[in-house]
Parts: sequence; C-alpha cells; structure tokens
Amino acid sequence: MEEIDSGIDLRALRALVAIADGGSFRAAASRLGYSQSAISHRIAALERALGASLFVRPGGRGGVSLTPAGQAAYAHARRAIASVEALEADVGGGGADGRPTLRVGVFQTAAAELLPPALRAFRRNWPRVEVILSENDKPERLSEQLARGTLDLGFARDVTSDDRVEAIPLMDDPLVILTRRDSPLVTLRQPTFDVLDRAEVVAWTRRWPMQLELEAAWRRRGISPRVVFRTEDNLALQRLVAAGLGDACIGRVAAQHAIDPSLTWIAPAESLIDRRIVLLSPRHREPTAAALTLIDTIKAHLAA
Repeated sequence: MEEIDSGIDLRALRALVAIADGGSFRAAASRLGYSQSAISHRIAALERALGASLFVRPGGRGGVSLTPAGQAAYAHARRAIASVEALEADVGGGGADGRPTLRVGVFQTAAAELLPPALRAFRRNWPRVEVILSENDKPERLSEQLARGTLDLGFARDVTSDDRVEAIPLMDDPLVILTRRDSPLVTLRQPTFDVLDRAEVVAWTRRWPMQLELEAAWRRRGISPRVVFRTEDNLALQRLVAAGLGDACIGRVAAQHAIDPSLTWIAPAESLIDRRIVLLSPRHREPTAAALTLIDTIKAHLAA
C-alpha cells in the first residue's frame, strides 16, 4: 500500500518522518535503505503536491529543520504511517494457528507481579486468546509499537498521553530499600535514603533508563553508594540482596512480592523519584473486545 487518497506517496511520508527524526537527508537514506538522491526526489515531489516547502536547508554540515508547514505535515505523516501499519497488523493479527492474539508490552515488574492475577481472570472469559508478553523498558519504542499496531497494550512507567497513545494511570510505585530481615536498617525508626551513602548496593545496569534516573537522584541528594553488582534481571537482583551482597533501591510493587523469605523492605518517608505505572493503549486503533476486557480486569484486580 504505497498511496493514500490524496495521491501522496506513502514512501514520501516515511522519508519526511525519517529526515525530521534523523536531522538530515543522509541519515534518512541510511535508515530507509535508499540513496540520498531518491530521498531528495521524494521530498521534492511531496513539496510540489502540498504546495509548500517542508524543510529549512542551511547547507553545509548543518542539520535540516522543519518549516511550520513541515511540522504540520510531519504530525499528519506520523498518524498516516501508524494507521497503515496498524491496518497491516490487524489484518494479519492472528497467530500461526489462526487463534486470536493479544500482544502486550511489559517491563519485568508488570510481567511478574501485576499481570498474572489479571490474566488468570481474563482467561476464564477468553480461553482461546493467545496472550503474548513482549518485554520492553524503553517507553518511546513502546509507544511506536502501539501506534504501528505491533502491540495492543503496554505497561510503562511515567509515560503521559500523547497523539499516539492514551496513558491510563494504574498505581504509584515509589522506590523503597530492599534489604535482609537481619539488616541494621530494619531497626531504624525514621530511615531516609541517606542510609545508602557509602553503603554497598546491588543495582541494575545503566542500560535501564530507570537506573540512570536513580543515580542522578543519588547525586542530587549527595548520596554515594558503592555499586558492587549490576544486573538486568529483577530476580537476580533480589537473589544478590538475599545473599547479603548489598541493599538495593527497587519499586515498592516488586519489594512487596520479594521472592526470598529473608528479604524485607523499608520505605523512607521522602520520595526519591516519583514513579507511576500506567497502561498504554493506541489512540488511532479501536481496542479489541479482548483488549478492553483485559484493561477492565487489570483495573479491577488493582482496585481489589
């Protein structure tokens, strides 16, 4: 499907978005696998069709930028591309065996702690639906997948609604300190995050945006923990703390469901980082009945 009703070439719209996102015609050509001259030709044809210049071209090594008309075209192009990709995803939305599928983007805590009880109730009403959980800790990529139709729903932290997705607030998930039950921290009457200063801690790798945000919060507070182990796995992090190798800052939801009986958690009165878990759904695609049921089931489970 390469043209929409106006006769505007969908490939030109993809080029417009790629140039705006990448900052240059060369970056767009590399991303889309075309020559730079082919990208220029498509944009020139699009500008003729719209009767407006879409980019400011400073020349030299300077990056291009959108004109006011280009900004309007960019917003419409994003929606048009998302609609076409959603159509393709919906038409081919069944699994390999023909069963209907529900594709949900998750982060580890959502997959391990929030979804299982809701999915148990969901399955009673939709036994034939195959639910596919796809781990994703990058909110921007998650929003793109929802807009394209490669995901039906998604869990994220601290994402707000925009023109692509609606963010449904589910619950706050403030940071707490995960520690052992025999730790001296447990006896403190009014603990603060300052107890982590110079303490040995277990942390996530810096590939996780949340860990970068956490370390920035430590610096703002003047806290300097000694990170002795890093991991990308929530279960491994808890096992390391249980082994007495250090404390950890994790969300309250995960701490409440710690996997080892030797673990407990303390909640400082102050907030180190504001964190809210939200459920994302695409704005320009009508949710399936199964997706709406899962949304209602998740809300009901959390309310209970």
